[in-house]
Amino acid sequence: MAPLFEIVLYQPEIPPNTGNVIRLCANTGCRLHLVRPLGFSLRDRQLQRAGLDYREIAQVVQHDDWRACRAMLGERRMFAVTTRGRAPYDRPAYRQGDVLLFGSETRGLPDDVIGTVGVEQRIRVPMAAESRSLNLANAVAVVVYEAWRQSGFRGGR
Repeated sequence: MAPLFEIVLYQPEIPPNTGNVIRLCANTGCRLHLVRPLGFSLRDRQLQRAGLDYREIAQVVQHDDWRACRAMLGERRMFAVTTRGRAPYDRPAYRQGDVLLFGSETRGLPDDVIGTVGVEQRIRVPMAAESRSLNLANAVAVVVYEAWRQSGFRGGR
């Protein structure tokens, strides 16, 4: 079965965040793409603890770099989730197969990666004015569940 959405973590650094996203993807029917370099090994104990046994049922693809990831995803519609996004995450009308792109925990998405995504597809999760950023796994969950809600929780129970 084709994944509901494609989730991309660009150079994630903190193992438990990626473990939590693996678990989220397994439970929502999304496929996870990890763009190297990663800040940890996929055998990391913290990653495995956070992901529990979901790593075995989640669809996870690793890419050597952004170019390889982008090539595999082809012309699919892509949304970059960034604090510099113009529209809130609930504004787009998501469709099955859309790509949701997230940056690393400490650096976010670099300009050259954001530049590959149209301005209208740069979205943000609203926060209090004095805040800097959300936890990566939490941000992914917020956006994925909105996209899934819009699809009527297709494939869910």
